[in-house]
Amino acid sequence: MAMFGSIILAYLLGSIPFGYLIGQIKGRDIRRFGSGNIGTANALRVLGLPAAVAVFLGDVVKGLLGVMVGRWLGGGGVAAVLCGLAAICGHNWSVFLGFKGGKGVATSFGAALGIAPLLALLLVPVWVLAVAFTRYSSLGSLLAAALAPVVALLLRQGWHAVVFSLLAAALIIWRHKANIKRLLAGTELKLGDRI
Repeated sequence: MAMFGSIILAYLLGSIPFGYLIGQIKGRDIRRFGSGNIGTANALRVLGLPAAVAVFLGDVVKGLLGVMVGRWLGGGGVAAVLCGLAAICGHNWSVFLGFKGGKGVATSFGAALGIAPLLALLLVPVWVLAVAFTRYSSLGSLLAAALAPVVALLLRQGWHAVVFSLLAAALIIWRHKANIKRLLAGTELKLGDRI
């Protein structure tokens, strides 16, 4: 019962739509501009850098808190992984936004920090370098997600980290289907493009 409760709580934490809320404070519905996403990249486009930083931090923290809820209430690594994934699902399919949401990248990063900090930190340069060379946030996210399970295995981070990274990567790639099509077509918005 504690496990089930911790998963629900983690999902609700993940469902807090920081991008939408900060957009409302600034008088813009972030979902109606740019990519329509509630995450950091679109917040940068639509709301500017300070707001984007706030969105990123909020989304990271809710992923990390989801994992902590699993450890505190559910107990053990299995609960941490399930609650981390629940927080990501909350972000992607927020109960507060009619089960719509973002792509789960920052929330996945936060959850990874709670499950396998070294893995999470080693993936940051992958994202940074990809974006530095291409200015495509989506491409950086896809590369980091695809490499996460490989890095977890190579670093022997344990089966919890491997399972989490596989499932989180699958969610990220799935949520980026439209981005992948736009990348292939050459129509993807670049990081920093203003709307």
